Amino acid sequence: MYNEIFSKLNISENAYNMVCSLEDELKQVFSGFEEVECINQARVLAAFHKNQVAAHYFNPTTGYGYDDIGRDNLDKVFADAFNTEAAIVSPQIVSGTHAIFLVLNGLLRHGDCLLALSGRPYDTLVDAIGIQGETPIPNSLCERGVHYEQLELAPDGSLQLDAIRAKVAAMKPRVAYIQRSRGYAWREALLPDAMEPVFDEIKRSSPQTIIVVDNCYGEFTCVNEPTDFGADLVIGSLIKNAGGGLAPTGGYFAGKKEYIDRIANCMTVPGIGRECGSYFGSYLPFYQGLFNAPHIVAQSLKTSALFAKIFETLNLPTMPCSKARRSDIVQALRFNTKEELVSFCRCIQAVSPVDGHVVPEPWAMPGYNDEVIMAAGTFVQGASIELSADAPIHEPYTGYIQGALSYAHGRIAAMRVLSELMNI
Repeated sequence: MYNEIFSKLNISENAYNMVCSLEDELKQVFSGFEEVECINQARVLAAFHKNQVAAHYFNPTTGYGYDDIGRDNLDKVFADAFNTEAAIVSPQIVSGTHAIFLVLNGLLRHGDCLLALSGRPYDTLVDAIGIQGETPIPNSLCERGVHYEQLELAPDGSLQLDAIRAKVAAMKPRVAYIQRSRGYAWREALLPDAMEPVFDEIKRSSPQTIIVVDNCYGEFTCVNEPTDFGADLVIGSLIKNAGGGLAPTGGYFAGKKEYIDRIANCMTVPGIGRECGSYFGSYLPFYQGLFNAPHIVAQSLKTSALFAKIFETLNLPTMPCSKARRSDIVQALRFNTKEELVSFCRCIQAVSPVDGHVVPEPWAMPGYNDEVIMAAGTFVQGASIELSADAPIHEPYTGYIQGALSYAHGRIAAMRVLSELMNI
């Protein structure tokens, strides 16, 4: 029922009623998200029980961090939640990009080949790998002597099995890399079970190749993770899905123990690895965040599906469609003009709980090729599991919305955006 409180958020009664009507058409879709949530919640709970999580694991440590039981047990819980042999979860990892670079840098040596199977990586990885410009950035992978090649996705956004088979057989790459989420590309996120034939073919053609999946934005959107289908390692950020909206910082990687141990030696010092590394803050938000993650991800998925439905109703391009089987929390939305795109991001900022009074502007953000506008009125800076939106400023004008700590907040944002679009 429309209440005058919505008018204070610049939400029209027509927009409110339209969203309520569209929600009725999404009941079956929402039910599917809730079923996935229940399965993932059971998996995480089982990991907590197996590792006997108790209050003393939340205590901080100082100095070298030797025998940090909170840190060590958190690694074990993550490993079991992702059905892997081992994991490293660390507040010292500053972003998803940092986590990915740590993994690649720990696995690749001079003369090794890195083969990207899902096209050009996300913008912030381009310089880290060193694939842009004639002179790679100092200490990038290519500057250190790593050979990089990439295969494009098929026109329908799928992995090209035949091309991958031929390339892997010819190159014998040390690492085969897949980006699960869409990044700033107009394509579907890759489903874990769709990766399985590719993983099987890689292991047949080149058993020594290490399969690495950038899992950012994808955790707990499906009932299985890429590691269930043959990926050797998955990587992610704790201020995205896996942190459940509570982790204040950090990243993780999980997979086969031999690779985790090798990366740990690169992460700190060879011979010390993960035996040191303290954290003076409480580990509680990392444990609690992981426990909350399946539910928070479901809230985000509902929000994305609602935005997709709105854009379909307005005959505006959107990907994925509202009824799609999803593999990440990101919804891509296309606008006719730069002004509409900027207005959309400003609407999201205006309904944010933090800095809702701030008006975002496009700016030259480090690590990106174009100006980027970001709506991120979040409790944790840059946390894209919280309701947020961003867009590179170039044609076609495409915005990306993700996250929502509650569906109630997500639907308020949808009503505000719809009110604005109906007036454009």
